[in-house]
Amino acid sequence: MKDKKRNGPAPEQVIREYESGVRFKAGLGTRGLYEQNRINERFYTGDQWAGARCGEDRPLVRYNLIKRIGEYKMAVIGSTPLAVQYTADGVTLTPEIQKAVGDRRKELSRRGALPPSPLEGFWSGRTDDEEIQLVLSALSDYYRTTEERVGLGVLRQEMLRNAYCTGTGVLYTWWDDTVRTGLYADISRTAPVKGDIACEALDIDNVYFGDPNEEDVQKQPYILVAQRRSVRALRQEALRAGMPPELAERIVSDRENPRAGTQEPDASDKATVLTRLWKEYASDGSVVTVRAERVCANGAMVRPEWDVGIRMYPLAVFVWERRKGCAYGDSEVTHLIPNQIAVNRILTASVWAAMATGMPIMMVDGDMVTGRITNDPGQIIKIFGAEGDMGQAIRYIEPPAFSSAFDGLVSSLVENTLTQAGANAVALGDIRPDNTSAIIAAREASTLPLQLVQNRYLRTCEEVARIWAEFWVMKYGDRLLRVEDGDGVWYLPFRGERYRDLPLRVRVQAGASTLWSESQSVQTLDNLYDRGIIDKKQYLSRLPKTSVPDLTGLLQEIPPAGRETEETHPDALSLGDNIKEESR
Repeated sequence: MKDKKRNGPAPEQVIREYESGVRFKAGLGTRGLYEQNRINERFYTGDQWAGARCGEDRPLVRYNLIKRIGEYKMAVIGSTPLAVQYTADGVTLTPEIQKAVGDRRKELSRRGALPPSPLEGFWSGRTDDEEIQLVLSALSDYYRTTEERVGLGVLRQEMLRNAYCTGTGVLYTWWDDTVRTGLYADISRTAPVKGDIACEALDIDNVYFGDPNEEDVQKQPYILVAQRRSVRALRQEALRAGMPPELAERIVSDRENPRAGTQEPDASDKATVLTRLWKEYASDGSVVTVRAERVCANGAMVRPEWDVGIRMYPLAVFVWERRKGCAYGDSEVTHLIPNQIAVNRILTASVWAAMATGMPIMMVDGDMVTGRITNDPGQIIKIFGAEGDMGQAIRYIEPPAFSSAFDGLVSSLVENTLTQAGANAVALGDIRPDNTSAIIAAREASTLPLQLVQNRYLRTCEEVARIWAEFWVMKYGDRLLRVEDGDGVWYLPFRGERYRDLPLRVRVQAGASTLWSESQSVQTLDNLYDRGIIDKKQYLSRLPKTSVPDLTGLLQEIPPAGRETEETHPDALSLGDNIKEESR
């Protein structure tokens, strides 16, 4: 059915929705979301004396507890390796189908070259269940290919940092028509296939939910994304979208638009653009598609309503700490700031007291000492007209006694803050590794409170994988998927429209990533190899990454099964011991 022409909301309505979202954020919490996020960012980076008006004549000491706690927690949550697996409800998976899928994958990997295009006849002779299971297994591997291309690892770290400092991290996925895939739609290779997904980590300051009391992103009536773009780029985008030149000229900078209220000094060539996303529903309540519209903050239209082509909002949201009945999360930094201020003040007072004791203030009688005082060692001071005690001409002011309880107080405050935040000495590794088993148990116990945060993080990663699958089945059309697995690199013919109605499920599996987990893995592999349960190839292929130089080349040099001799048998136990010693 051909899509009929529709009219999106007027620019004035989008601006009113944006201003309503700004007012809600400004009233959230004691200081408002914007101001609190700015304060949290300063404290995290170390600018913790801003606005204190303490002068610059004495050092202002800082002990950045907030950053140490945050880096530890983000490392524990974000360093876990993830594996994504796609499945579908209502699809049969018998041992026979599983074997047929494995054989087909090996056949494609042995072929090595790209299958011919167009892809007619590739799926002939196979049942629907075999086809779907092969595609699902390929999508699980293709996820890793896309993950490397878009740099998802770095984006996850940025999302985690945003969530820790501001309470909410957002990962935004969109369709980029300019991405080159290296594929062609015809045999003569004259019609290149362009377009693929792209990702970006957004600040929560620039994302506005239509219903701020709804925690489920997919249930939002609409979502606004505010961005700062150059006027030239926005005008070019408007012309590409088919806007008349006279309407594109209405896009002006925020400096010329008092309504935007920007405070940036370089706002001469930049403007605030609002992207509005909303869902279109069928009569039975099912989602038909997601539509979008881009409006400049001064009311100029940048891009009229268009069909995004997917049925999900392309935003995955991760909240560090939930606010009950609120779409925006709460930051741990907000509640650590009072402790951080107390620690900085106590440490600064202690340093000032030590400086006053070691370099006391000199009091000089100006009538008796008329020369210049430099306080250099060995300086000769001339005194004229002294009739009384010359010792009264120069004296040092003795500072008041400094209580030693200050040092104990700051140590106790630092230790208690780290402990209450779940970053004690065991978790941070500030202990001597005398007993590996005990340390592992203690570290696991210390990281247990982070499990709730990690579960929310894994749920966000599942949402990202689900959004990507939505783009694949809705936007890819006929395309070859580049799959890389243990058998090599191969390409699978993919037709997205065949799988649009599949009830896809996403499962994210988290693996072990800490140093002690690697040591345990090596020890387990040693025991399995020593008992003959696994062979040398299985042993080496499952070692932690980077533990053996050129591990791929070493696996290729292993002779086929049945040709190995006693002389060529590696000492797996010695190898494992060496790896464990290096890890320690």
